[in-house]
Amino acid sequence: MKNKIIVILGPTASGKTGWGIKLAQKFKGEIICADSRTVYKYFNLATAKPTKKEMQKVPHHLLDFVDPRKKVYTATDFQRDALKKIKDILKKNRLPIIVGGSALYIYALTRGYRFPGQSDTKLRRELESRSLAELQAIAKKNKKISLNSSDFQNKRRLIRAIEVFENCKFKIKNFRSSPLPYQFLKIGIDL
Repeated sequence: MKNKIIVILGPTASGKTGWGIKLAQKFKGEIICADSRTVYKYFNLATAKPTKKEMQKVPHHLLDFVDPRKKVYTATDFQRDALKKIKDILKKNRLPIIVGGSALYIYALTRGYRFPGQSDTKLRRELESRSLAELQAIAKKNKKISLNSSDFQNKRRLIRAIEVFENCKFKIKNFRSSPLPYQFLKIGIDL
C-alpha cells in the first residue's frame, strides 16, 4: 500500500463521499477532501459536504477549515496541504483517499502541477475594472497567453492568465508539472 493513493472524482451529489467512506473503512483509509468550496467554513449550502455522521466513520481532512472572510484558498494551497496530509496518512500506514469534484485541485495533486507567478491583488483589482473586450485585447497582444475559446470568454480566467504572465519571470513550459512519488488510482463517478 506504500505510496498508493485512491482518487474518487465526479460531479456534486454523485455519491463520491459514500464511496470514499466505504473504501476507507474497507482499506484502513482516511479521506482528503478535494473540493474548492468545502474547504471553506460556513459554505454548507450546495456543497454536498459530508454529514457529521459520515465524518465519524472515517477521518476527513481539508474540510471546513478556511475562513472565507480572511483568506482565498487556491489550488496551490490545496496541493501543498494535500501533499502534507498524504505524507501524514502514509506514515500511519493508512490509505489516503482523495475525494472531490474540483478538477483543478485533483489535477494539481495527481499531475504535480507547478503554478507560475504569484497573485497580485493590485493588478487583479485593476483588471477586474475592465470589460471582457478590454481583457481579451490585452490577452491577444501578449503572445505568451494561450487560452481555449471558453476561457477566452471567461473574465475570471482571462484576469488570472494576464496576472500570471505579468508576474511570471520564467517560461511557462518550465512550470507545467513535476513528477510525484505516488501511484494514483482514479475512479470517476458518472451519474
